[in-house]
Amino acid sequence: MTDQDMLIQQLNTFLSEFRQLNILNNKNVNNYSEMEKTIGHFTSFILSKKNVKIWEGIERQKDDNLAKQVAEIRKQSALCVWNMEKYRALEFQDNRQDIADYFSNIEACIEMEFDNFEITSNSKVLLIGSGAFPMTPLFIAKKTGAKVVGIDIDPEAINLSRIIVNLLNKNSNITIENCTVDQLEFTQKATHIVFSSTIKEKFDILKQLHALTNKDVVVAMRYGNGLKSLFNYPLQNVESSLWNVVKSTAHPENVFDTVLYKKG
Repeated sequence: MTDQDMLIQQLNTFLSEFRQLNILNNKNVNNYSEMEKTIGHFTSFILSKKNVKIWEGIERQKDDNLAKQVAEIRKQSALCVWNMEKYRALEFQDNRQDIADYFSNIEACIEMEFDNFEITSNSKVLLIGSGAFPMTPLFIAKKTGAKVVGIDIDPEAINLSRIIVNLLNKNSNITIENCTVDQLEFTQKATHIVFSSTIKEKFDILKQLHALTNKDVVVAMRYGNGLKSLFNYPLQNVESSLWNVVKSTAHPENVFDTVLYKKG
């Protein structure tokens, strides 16, 4: 069996595991520890330099069936992460466990994401896809004191996210809303916008944002190409008349990378 065959076999195993975990979750089975373990293994798999090299060879084959498999793995792994975040939020309410590791995991990434377009106490930050455990809004508010609004379309995630914000930093300048960008007045005022990497429609939303935002807004789009596309939606071409790339940052130790846009 070749290295490529072995890697694809591993993908099939991960897909089967993710599907089973999500099925059990829908049946209200508490499989949080199994989810965390599988996501951890999947993360190591994606960040493996050896696997990255093998995947480059597989991608060059442009196999339609493999493309469908990648799309399904992305869907199932994202669903697993969303469910795991909800477990984390519920568990935190009960146990109030230390979450310092959550902050440390994203601190360097946040600081690299905006590079010279620094977030300050006067900034207004919009996070699209805040999830059930709003790590990015919590970190930004704690680090900078900026006004942060997180939005999500999942009502359950919104409720959990609001509880976590209230428990961790109820005096912070964080608001969590269940709405879309066009329904939010804050969109027009935002100085910085961050996209979650697992939003399927993020480039459609980016196009929509051009007419809704001010001329100086900076957008950080989290994405994953190559092997990282198994966990994130990849980059797409953007009309230069709307948005220009001003910075692209690779995060070798993280499952997503970041590209910065400003208006064209």
